[in-house]
Amino acid sequence: MSKLKKLIILFIILIIAFGAVSFYSLKMIYTGDKKLGEEKLFVIKEGESANEISRDLFANNLIKNKFIFETYLWVSKLENNLKAGEYRLNSGTSLQRLTNILVNGQITNERTIKIIEGWTISDIADYLDKENIIKKNDFLTEVKNIKKWQPCASCVGGNIDEARWSFLSGLKEANSLEGFLFPDTYRIYRDATAADIIQKMLDNFDQKLTPAMREDIKNSKRTILDTITMASILEKEVALKNERAMVADIFYRRLLVGMPLQADSTINYITNGNSPSVSHDDTKIDSLYNTYKYRGLSPGPISNPGLDAIDAAIHPVKNNYWFFLTTPDGQTIFSKTLEEHNVAKAKYLK
Repeated sequence: MSKLKKLIILFIILIIAFGAVSFYSLKMIYTGDKKLGEEKLFVIKEGESANEISRDLFANNLIKNKFIFETYLWVSKLENNLKAGEYRLNSGTSLQRLTNILVNGQITNERTIKIIEGWTISDIADYLDKENIIKKNDFLTEVKNIKKWQPCASCVGGNIDEARWSFLSGLKEANSLEGFLFPDTYRIYRDATAADIIQKMLDNFDQKLTPAMREDIKNSKRTILDTITMASILEKEVALKNERAMVADIFYRRLLVGMPLQADSTINYITNGNSPSVSHDDTKIDSLYNTYKYRGLSPGPISNPGLDAIDAAIHPVKNNYWFFLTTPDGQTIFSKTLEEHNVAKAKYLK
């Protein structure tokens, strides 16, 4: 093949390649994907550059090519016009549409909150207050208005739907919704009230506690309140799901023989502490939540447990242990006798 023919072929290949790249670029800019991807929350912080925004968009799979996006911004002279804020963006959106959203500041009217497994109502209230969503006292006031949320056809101003949130019907002595605010990630409107957020959490709990789980609770001869109370203790006592189920069996057997639970987590609930080994003085505190001083379960949940802890409380795993402790690094040490337990305490809880 002559040198001239090689040059001609190379030129044709370059033209085809350039045309393909141009077509791909134009498609991304003006058309996007026909099949839209998952919608995601995207945040632009004050002072972020176009390059930083492009990098984050790419990392979140909201654009497929940083160079094409940045070039489009530069050609359109819009690289300094992207507005800070929260956006709901789709990975299939064309770059033209995406840029218009970010330039015009079409900020979402929603925001995301994340409630962590094991948080108490006070933890949730602190979080919502810190995020400037709901004042702490407003949330606590609403979450302690227990009669408002309980199913009761004769209640004035309360929940008259006897099917909705039926799991709350057994909370006769409870003074809050502690335990039933299901930990999860939620989308809420920016003007959401405390009641709006609580309703979302209760609805989520209602869905997560499946009919099969409710049937298993019924067959165990336990109430939903007792089960969630146990789950809330397990959530704070043990990290691993399989170990939680073992500890559940230990606790249920202690209840059966009239032995105190002696759960440090219930002491921490009283003192608002977080110690894996509470002090001797704390175990003397006169509170019904003190499971060293008073036998039986605490009067109600001590946290809002996740699904793993709830499942462990419903389905305990039989074992021959009577004692356990959690080390500072989260390891669970099981013992069959008090003597073994004391040796473990001396070794791991110095």
